[in-house]
Amino acid sequence: MQRSIDGRDWLTVHYLPAYAPDLNPVEQVWSHLKRTALTNLAALTLDELTKAVRTALRRIQHHPALLTAFLTHTGLEIQPAPTRSANLSQSWR
Repeated sequence: MQRSIDGRDWLTVHYLPAYAPDLNPVEQVWSHLKRTALTNLAALTLDELTKAVRTALRRIQHHPALLTAFLTHTGLEIQPAPTRSANLSQSWR
């Protein structure tokens, strides 16, 4: 793995603890769902639970500020990734 990382000068690697739920934005998503859409749900079937989760996740997709909050809560620095074409054009210079 280290050889693969060393061979990519554009790649920045940050080593994180093996278990760090506070650094995982998905934990914030599940926490939000458990406190909102799934709070009083008593699904009788797996299909009913699946439908409720998918519906709730679709609602979250339409709220960019909420998604940003999940990422911000981790405390990690959020930077847009450079586009692949930008990397290619730089390598031709």
